[in-house]
Formats: sequence, C-alpha cells, structure tokens
Amino acid sequence: MKKLLVVGAGAVGSYIGAFLSRAGHDVTFVDPWAEQVEAINARGIAVSGPHDPFTARPRAVHLHEAARLATDFDMAIVTMKSYDTAWAAQLAVRHLGPQGFVVSAQNCWNDPLIASIAGADRAVGLVMSKIGVALWKPGEVERGAERGSASGHDVFRAGEHDGRVTPRTKALAEMLGVVDGAKATDNLWGERWSKLCSNAMGNPVQGMSGLGTAEVMATPSGRAVTIHLAAESARVGLALGYRVPKIGAFPAETWAAADRPETYAELDAKVTPALGPGRNWRSSMAQDVIKRRRTEIDYMNGFVVARAREAGVRTPVSEVVVDIVRGIDAGTREPGPATIDEALRRAGVQ
Repeated sequence: MKKLLVVGAGAVGSYIGAFLSRAGHDVTFVDPWAEQVEAINARGIAVSGPHDPFTARPRAVHLHEAARLATDFDMAIVTMKSYDTAWAAQLAVRHLGPQGFVVSAQNCWNDPLIASIAGADRAVGLVMSKIGVALWKPGEVERGAERGSASGHDVFRAGEHDGRVTPRTKALAEMLGVVDGAKATDNLWGERWSKLCSNAMGNPVQGMSGLGTAEVMATPSGRAVTIHLAAESARVGLALGYRVPKIGAFPAETWAAADRPETYAELDAKVTPALGPGRNWRSSMAQDVIKRRRTEIDYMNGFVVARAREAGVRTPVSEVVVDIVRGIDAGTREPGPATIDEALRRAGVQ
C-alpha cells in the first residue's frame, strides 16, 4: 500500500484516484472545488465506464485545509489544469516524504515546470492516451467507450525526464495496471508530443464549435481542420527532433505529409472509420467551454505555435484556432459550428 496525494479531483484525478483507492492505496485528494470535496467525503466517487461500475471512498480535503496534511506521502499526482501547475506542484512537494516524488498526470507540456519546482530527480511524467473521462456532477466520474487493455494499447506511459527506465517508473506503471494497460517508457518527450498532437487536433475543434467528436468527424470541414491541426503539430515535433510515436492510428510522418493530396485522401478516408460507432463524446476542452471555464488553449495549440516559430515551421490553422478559442475564453465571442469553416478560410486552406 502506498500513501498517495492527488492534487486535483477533477475528471482524470477522480478516475485514477478512485481505482487506486479501491486497490487498497491510501488516497487523499486536495481540490479547490468545494462541492466535489464534500461529495467525495459524503458519498465517495461513483465510477462508470466500459467496466463494472463501483464506488470508491478516498479522503478529500479542501484547498484551504491542505496545510494540515502530513508530510510523508510516497507520491503526489498532479491532475490540475496546466495553468494551475505551479501552485499544485509547490503544494505537492511540501507534503512528500524523503523518497517521495511528483507525477504530472496532465495534458500539455508541464513536466519542465514541475521539475523546476520539485527537482528533476523528484519529478516523473505520466502520459495518458486514448482515455476520455468526464465529471459533470460532483462525486460522479465516467469514462468513454474506449478501453486500452482490451485492444493491447497501453493507456499509461510513465517516464523519467532523462529517458531511463527506473524502478519507480516500473512500479508506477504496475500500480496503474489496476486502471488500464500501463508501461514504463524511455521516450517521455516523444510520448508527450504524440499526446499533445492528439489533444491539439481534437480539443479546440470541439471547444470552439460546440460539437462532439462524432459530429465534427461527420463533415468534410470538420475532418479538414482536424487533419490540418494534426499535420502542423506533427511537423513541429518531428522538426524539433522528438521521437514521436503514432498519433492515433497513424505514424507522425503520415500526418506530417498531409499536404500531399494522396496522403490527405488516405487520412480523410480512414479517420472516420477508425473512430468507429459510439457516443458523441466531449473532449476536456469542450467540457471547459460548456462549464464556462478557462481552456488550456495557450498550453496546447498555443504551445505548438510557439515551438513552431523556434523550428521554422508554418502553422496557419493552429494560429487561427488559438485566436478563436482565446476569444471564447475572453467572452468576446461564442462557440458554434461556423468557427470550423472560419478557421479554414482565415488560414487559407479551404
């Protein structure tokens, strides 16, 4: 049994923490969402998805109560939004035991920031792919239809910043095996970029359009903006020298070559069947927009655009999409399906 601190009781944190609590680990959540903390303590976390439903009963504390926590946690898992990474990491470090370390179980590129706070020797990255979770009501978390281990896919990849496979990354992967397929990786940065591409191609499209996955992919323009975002992100990662694994069903090099008519036609023909039938799922950014919360656009597509400038790679669709979502964040415009055609038109690719 490990003593675990989960900083962030949102969808991902609740889902992972519930499984780890059920497996016998001593799990404590810290979160600023008062209703969620109170629901966990009163009723536990009800978990549903492509598995038998269950209720876990970890402990939860309000953010203002965190100072009372002990300083002997074996591991702290940060599952906050990217813009909350700094304070979450600082809180986590204060409560670690002598051998404890911080795990970034987040979207985007937060590992360097956590390492600057905790020290690289006390920071581990955790990349999660092909897993969609949602939390619409306090104390109730659900996962979408995909389940990695059923298809041989490893959802969780635990990695050290220096690329070593270590006992602690192996142990973390083994621990997460109660949730889904997991492994230790020697390619944290390539895995991170692949996940960033997956996020960048889907999250903002749903967030700005108000459409779900199935609705976006059902239209030529929806597929077009998705393919262009994936292509630009893949080109940047490859130009920076990362060893980028598959992005969804295709190698990064295939996405990067989407400017070739034959490659684009292949992607357009196959991307919708690859999704298969299922729910019209809402990405994390779409959930943020619906809940009127700030999105991670600057840490996702905005980060791709910034790194693209370093690498000398053009990202016209990404730049327009960032501008549109920033407007939605600022409250100066509303989401809607017309933003998809607007993005293509303004980027000059329609």
